[in-house]
Amino acid sequence: AQGLRAVARVPEAVAANAMTFDVEVQQGDRCDQERSGRCWMFASLNTMRFRIIQKYNLKTFELSQAYPLFFDKLEKSNWFLGNIIDTLDEPLDSRLVAFLLTDPIGDGGQWDMFRALVRKYGVVPKEAMPETACSRNTSDLDRYLTRYLRACAKRLRDAHAAGSNSDELAAMRKDMMGNVWHLLAVCLGEPPEHFEVRLRDKDNKLALAGSFTPKEFFAEAVNMNLDDYISLISAPTADKPFGHTYTVSRLGNVVEAGQVRYLNLEPSELKRVAIAQLKDGLPVWFGCDVMQSYLRDEGIMDTAALDIDSLFGFEVEGALDKAARLDYGESLMTHAMVLEGVNLDTHGNPTLWKVENSWGKDHGRNGFDTISDAWFDEYVYQVVVDKKYLTPEQRDIYDNEEPTVLAPWDPMGSLA
Repeated sequence: AQGLRAVARVPEAVAANAMTFDVEVQQGDRCDQERSGRCWMFASLNTMRFRIIQKYNLKTFELSQAYPLFFDKLEKSNWFLGNIIDTLDEPLDSRLVAFLLTDPIGDGGQWDMFRALVRKYGVVPKEAMPETACSRNTSDLDRYLTRYLRACAKRLRDAHAAGSNSDELAAMRKDMMGNVWHLLAVCLGEPPEHFEVRLRDKDNKLALAGSFTPKEFFAEAVNMNLDDYISLISAPTADKPFGHTYTVSRLGNVVEAGQVRYLNLEPSELKRVAIAQLKDGLPVWFGCDVMQSYLRDEGIMDTAALDIDSLFGFEVEGALDKAARLDYGESLMTHAMVLEGVNLDTHGNPTLWKVENSWGKDHGRNGFDTISDAWFDEYVYQVVVDKKYLTPEQRDIYDNEEPTVLAPWDPMGSLA
């Protein structure tokens, strides 16, 4: 017996997904997010470790993924409690409160949220805060922290109903956050405030040595201006005209960093800027709906590689276009990865993309996937690039336009 995808596989289309590329950046060894939803962190850290590997001529290198996990859960918990205090007068069964209670500290995230974490907390080498059982498989950590936070929400709403003032509620929140820190420290260990670093290059020469705080290490080793890197989305729905900026109500993690900000552009523009950044020797963070038209074992995302509709004899995959899939809940961003190569035709247009995933070296082809250009059009929703690649007009809109606020449950608010 074979599954639907195996039967619907198109060998000729699969053959078009060869792993040789016109433009390519060379990464270190593959990383593995294991049984956690940290793809957005792995993708972000993969773009940062790439810079460290290049700068110090290393064979490979990994940044700690448990470190930002700790602070993301901490900040999301505080963000959640703030939203609960902000909605104390909303009915418990309102769509908003129900939405806030659904998944307050899930593993997923957006680039803007990762940028906020790094700006506040820096980064550390993997040895300085290694993986634990709870970072490798986050289900228990998420379950118990979510349960505690829902209990906190009830306590805050009950206290408000009983007449507690804002100072009393703030004191409760502070006490709750102390417990959140303790829970996270039990699961993940205490994050380091400073650590020793010894990096040896490909020739075994000492390339970097010293004692650093996490912020000092980011400044020294990654040396990346976080503010230059922005999120471009591509959503062709009627409520989001291209060429404008958007944010998502109540979406974020670090309170003082504020909310996410996107510029919505056609897929061709996302490709243009991604190619420009790859040609300049830097990888590109992106978000997509990974399981669509996906031959997972082979690591191939290609709308031509699976012919589901011929198998059934009527339109299933073809029954909705991209806008309708977003509007009707069939598609949203589910996974973040890194673009590290592209093939171009004689006119300079992309035909195939090389992707570094975070599912370990045994996935796909040595941990890499490919994306066909047609798949990019349909299922890539976001890229993060240096804003210098925008046109002057696009940059002006991103920097100066007041963003349209989307509902908390908008598909562009989904967390990779």
